[in-house]
Amino acid sequence: MKSCICSPPWEVLLLVAHYLDPKALAISSCVSRSWSISMSSDHLWQPICSAHFPSLCNLRAADPTVPYRRLYAIGYVSVKRRLRSPSKPRLSLDDVVFAIDVQCRDSGIVTIAKPASDLEPDPNGLFRFDMEVCEPPRMAKVLAGGWFSSELPAPVCCSGRVGSGLVADLRLGFCEAEDGRGGRVRVGKVGVGVLSVVSWRYVSVDDALRYLQHFLSPSHD
Repeated sequence: MKSCICSPPWEVLLLVAHYLDPKALAISSCVSRSWSISMSSDHLWQPICSAHFPSLCNLRAADPTVPYRRLYAIGYVSVKRRLRSPSKPRLSLDDVVFAIDVQCRDSGIVTIAKPASDLEPDPNGLFRFDMEVCEPPRMAKVLAGGWFSSELPAPVCCSGRVGSGLVADLRLGFCEAEDGRGGRVRVGKVGVGVLSVVSWRYVSVDDALRYLQHFLSPSHD
């Protein structure tokens, strides 16, 4: 006599399913076609979706054909992606060189090129660097500095956005020699950095490198 292994009745599956969490429900739906139909029922997923992602349930009003299981999956993936730590940038400070040329009308004020790896890093890990243009003269008097900023362009892959949300800044520190000969004012220090438009604070080195790699790396995420 042959034994026959039959699938449990539909009612039993639904009865058991009420005690399963979303992950167990999703795994159970892969057992067979009948299990997939049972475990994907809106009757099961509607309360789960409403409890975890109530705003997504409102999408049903726009399109009643979208199953609650699908809405839950969208919300779940979105949360996972938001909590995931960003990948480490492929670029490093060894790949970055600051080339700065400041001019006033037809005359040059300062021209400087410095590898980022040769500069003193910010103690807080921010993308902010100071460069000494020249050794300050004796009896130098430090004068007020100048500050300039400009919003950075959005990467090509994100061209649909309004902007990059980042601002590059340039800070100039001036000094004057007090040698009794009417010392000449000149640039003694140049500072560069990248700030966030939202907080107006300097971003981390990794965040700035992730932005720069869209332009400096042959391939990007």
